[in-house]
Formats: sequence, C-alpha cells, structure tokens
Amino acid sequence: MSNPDVSTPAAYAPCASGAIEVNARLTYDVIVVGGGMVGAALARACAGQGLRIAVVEAREPQREWPRGEIDLRVSALSRASQRILERLGAWGRVSQLGANPYRSMVVWDALGGGRIEFDAHSLGEPDLGHIVENRVIQLALWEALETAPDVTLYCPATIADLVRHDRESHLLLSDGRSLEARLVVAADGRDSLVRDLVGIETTGHDYEQRALVANVRPLEWHRETAWQRFLPTGPLALLPLADGRCSMVWSATEERASELLAMTDREFSHALSDASEGRLGSLVVEGSRAAVPLRAQHAKEYVRPGLALVGDAAHAIHPLAGQGVNLGFLDAAELAAAIALAGQRGREIGGLWALRRYERARRGDNAAMLAAMDLIKRVFGDVAPPVAKARSLGLSLTDKIEPLKQVFMERALGLHASLPPLARPLEP
Repeated sequence: MSNPDVSTPAAYAPCASGAIEVNARLTYDVIVVGGGMVGAALARACAGQGLRIAVVEAREPQREWPRGEIDLRVSALSRASQRILERLGAWGRVSQLGANPYRSMVVWDALGGGRIEFDAHSLGEPDLGHIVENRVIQLALWEALETAPDVTLYCPATIADLVRHDRESHLLLSDGRSLEARLVVAADGRDSLVRDLVGIETTGHDYEQRALVANVRPLEWHRETAWQRFLPTGPLALLPLADGRCSMVWSATEERASELLAMTDREFSHALSDASEGRLGSLVVEGSRAAVPLRAQHAKEYVRPGLALVGDAAHAIHPLAGQGVNLGFLDAAELAAAIALAGQRGREIGGLWALRRYERARRGDNAAMLAAMDLIKRVFGDVAPPVAKARSLGLSLTDKIEPLKQVFMERALGLHASLPPLARPLEP
C-alpha cells in the first residue's frame, strides 16, 4: 500500500527558475552538487537571499513506500538539527512522515560492566532527539526546494568535469549541458567527485569495521530509549522507532561482520539478542540487512576561492555517536550564514572573506568530534583487563557526576552557545 502522506512527484524544468542562459551556458550564483540531506538543506537555507541557486543531484528522492516499511538508513537528529529543519520549513513534513523521539540513552561496556544513562528530564527537555529515516529527511527538504522559485533542480544529473577560474567555475554535466557559478559547493558525499576534481586531499584511516544495519522487533518495549553496548569487536546500537521496533546499527570487525552477514535470520536474531544481553528480551530481525565499510576522513581544506565542501565531502566520522548528519547540517547552516553576511556587506559570496568564516567556524568542531570518536573507538576496542576496568570505572563515575553528564547532553543536543543562527533557540 502506498503511503498516503507522500506527495506525488512535482513537475519542474531543469532550465527554469533562477537561471540566465548565456551562449547555452546557464549562470547561477550558487551551485550545490549533491541534493541529499545536507546539500538540500544548504540550498534551502540560501533561498530567499536574492541568489540564483542550482542543485545537481543524480537521483530523485524516494517519494513513496509501503506503509509500515522502515528504511535501513536512519539518523538520530539533535535539537540543533531539528531547529534548522524547522526554520527551513521541513520539520512539519518530517513529523508527518515519521519522527520518533528518544527520551533517554543507556550505554554500557561488555567487558567491564560500566554503565551510564542520560535522561532528557534532568535537562528539562522533552527528549534527547528524534530517530528519523534518511529518506524522510531528504524528501521533506526536497519538497521545500520545489516550492522555492529561486532554486533550480537538475535531477537526474551528474557532473563530468569542473573548471575553475578567478571569479567563476564552469561545470560540465554528463549530458553535455554547461553551468556557471560564482560559488560551487560540494555536498556529494564521502567519495566526493568535486573534491577529487579540484585536488583537495584528505587525511584519515580505515576503521577495518563495517556497520551492519537492520530493523528488529524486540520482545519488550524499547521505552523510547537508545541502547548502546560496547563489544570488543565494535559497538551495537538499538534506536527506538515509533511502531515499537528498533533500528539496529552494529559496527563490527571485518571478520565478525562477514560472520553475521552469512547467518540465517534466525541465527542472526539469536546472535543479536545475546550481544544486547537481552536488555529488550529476544530480538527478531525483520527484512533485509546491509553493511557499510567505515573510515575516518577529513579534508585538508574546506574552501578555495569559489568552492566549499560540506557534510561528508568535508568529513566522515564513525557512526557510534550518531553525529554525522548533525555535523553536516551545522556545516550547511554556517555556510549559509557566511553567504548571507557576505551579501549584506557587499562582499563576493565565493571570496575567501566569506568562505574562511565558514571554515573557521566548522573545521575545529568537526576535527574535535572526529578525534573524540577515534578515541572512544580505540579505548572501547581494547580488551586488556586493566583498560576494561578503567573505562568501566570511568563510565560509572561519570554517571554519578550530574553536572558533567549535563555538559555531555547539552553538547549532543546542540544547546551550547557556538551555533549558527539557524540552529539557535528561538528568541522568547
């Protein structure tokens, strides 16, 4: 059965609103390459500033799906991300299609037994965030883009080449069309073609792990709680869904991941129930399973004249804290703010005065988050008894120090001060 809440595809012409055709070249102020969650958010955030904006995306978002079907890919949206989506006019649609709040989080160590619990009520907050399918987020943002008269969508479309000049960049699409822009933004993911074409290098390493994703049915109610157990082979997370199921993200070594993927559904369900220590009773996998290789990656440069990287094109992070898309949304909000400020002050939107503001605001925070995830992954992957005892003691002690727990929760929720305007709380 089709989901009645999902609209039918809207018609749009790739050469329509906002473009000026000069000698068969279509000219824009901003071209966003990649119309996924982060790219679509950036384009929507730049709309209404008197700019001509284009989005180049290879695939249209999924518009409808069977009722009761849950996508394998979900995100844990922070309060900051929720505020951004609200201000972009997409949160209402996200809520309509399905956003499940989680109100507490329990983290424990498989070897040492240490445990810490976070609860929204201790902060005076209604929840710690929402679990939302990625396709829901992208569709809500895409529909918002389709109503923006200053945004032109090129989809399906891919780029074949990028040539940069002093004051503009030329993009050649695979179908032969040529686009020109004052600013090109790479939002085309971890394996960014734009980043490669301009020669921006990355640092990082392979985690030698794969993240297995699936939807599971627990015997007991998940209590609107996100559960995470650190195993020697990698962390297991169970994220609560609205219908009582959980979205599972199990990061495991290559050897263990291969074993898990080769299991029958019944064998996998038993292994999963054991790995979760039966916290929600027996777990039964429903539907397919998939696995994604994990690596840490950070671009050496976020910007060049007329060019910026956002989201996974700039940084890729381990999913153990669920911060990937939240960092990307903050990138988009910060870059949109820098573009707006440049316009207000008569500066070139593709100039380094504007783009360096974005890079300074985001690079440090992203680097700190990548380093933190690396540290957690290494510490909890160490099976040496003294290390296991020390980290479990640290978890248990932190659980008893309420002010320290509140700092962690505030940071994860996006309640700290250093936020771009779109992510800040509404003024009373």
